[in-house]
Amino acid sequence: MKSFVKELEWRGMIHNIMPGTEELLEKEMTTAYVGIDPTADSLHIGHLVSVMMLKHFQEAGHKPIVVIGGATGMIGDPSGKSKERNLLDEKLLRHNQESIKAQLKNFLDFDSEVKNSALMLNNYDWMKDFSFLDFIREIGKHLTVNYMMAKDSVKKRISAESKDGMSFTEFSYQLVQATDFLTLYQKHNCKLQMGGSDQWGNITSGTELIRRKTGGEAFALTCPLITKADGGKFGKTETGNIWLDPEKTSPYAFYQFWLNSSDEDAEKYIKIFTLLSQAEIESIIQEHKQAPHERKLQKTLAKELCVMVHSEQDYENAVKATSILFGKSSTADLQNIPEKLFLQIFEGVPQSHIPLTEIENGIGIIDALAYDGNILKSKGEARRALKENAISLNKEKVNENYILQKPALINNKYFLIQRGKKNYFLILAQ
Repeated sequence: MKSFVKELEWRGMIHNIMPGTEELLEKEMTTAYVGIDPTADSLHIGHLVSVMMLKHFQEAGHKPIVVIGGATGMIGDPSGKSKERNLLDEKLLRHNQESIKAQLKNFLDFDSEVKNSALMLNNYDWMKDFSFLDFIREIGKHLTVNYMMAKDSVKKRISAESKDGMSFTEFSYQLVQATDFLTLYQKHNCKLQMGGSDQWGNITSGTELIRRKTGGEAFALTCPLITKADGGKFGKTETGNIWLDPEKTSPYAFYQFWLNSSDEDAEKYIKIFTLLSQAEIESIIQEHKQAPHERKLQKTLAKELCVMVHSEQDYENAVKATSILFGKSSTADLQNIPEKLFLQIFEGVPQSHIPLTEIENGIGIIDALAYDGNILKSKGEARRALKENAISLNKEKVNENYILQKPALINNKYFLIQRGKKNYFLILAQ
């Protein structure tokens, strides 16, 4: 059985680890948990580091628990935040929980009857029964205000840098998270909490509460927060988060995100976000360095993640779509891709609308290109572009005499116009 800590070390996935953690894991099958706030009905790739930690943990023979923060999601974690987050109601939190569990099944074994099958719990289920008086008596008295004020997440929010200050609700967050760890320690023999490096203060509050209240020993392990080599925020694009839900981020866009990683980032990401072995990854890195223009690292990274999060078929479609947009492809390739994928590939490109009746009667390419000014501004500009051999229709070059007709429509609706290498347009016939 592989060593969980050593596996994370070579992958660059350990930021802080409490002394004694590795010894505990080598001595016995251990239960560990990661908390996820269900503020949306999908995980995004920012969650993937913690999820991959749980994946490696289970593969090393230990038992992973995912705690959905139904209670903490109603409060808002101050760690790394400058403002208090919006609070969610229970119905929405439950919906989000079920959606997240469905996604986690791609990574963790929840259904197996083996001892280390994964477990999903919601901290609302034990926090909802706490009265305020019970909470301050049973939990609050064990951690001093001095101890809580010393946490970095608290210090930043109450310092002069923060204009909004910090509400008591948020100040109490670490007590609620510490209660989670205590509850899991007592009910599920959970001795380890894992998370991002920004969670170290909250996690160690839990180990301290367990020590003071029960005399027991618990442990903490955090992974680094993922950054990009160029200083940009990992997982963010112009359109927002990269989600695991295919309705929020299409498999094609998901594939493209990883494919567009820099060499430096891809070398880091392939260790963190795939299950490939150290020997396999080192071989891929060497192969990439010998021919960086072939982007072996990025292609492998994108494939592994697209298959793991979505499916083999989604990966194959994404490769096909990438070839259509950036490589050599034919009219037949365009005709064979599903409409949904076609629209994902060309999302946001300028569109011209031409009535289907005009297409059925046949319309000349010059008239079509200048039809409503959305592709080319005038017939004169269209003629010049055609004379320069700069226009392709459905991936094939056309001249001034070309007539657009119904049989050439893609998915019975679209013509794909390309001017030069990078400028795409759609004609929608309806």
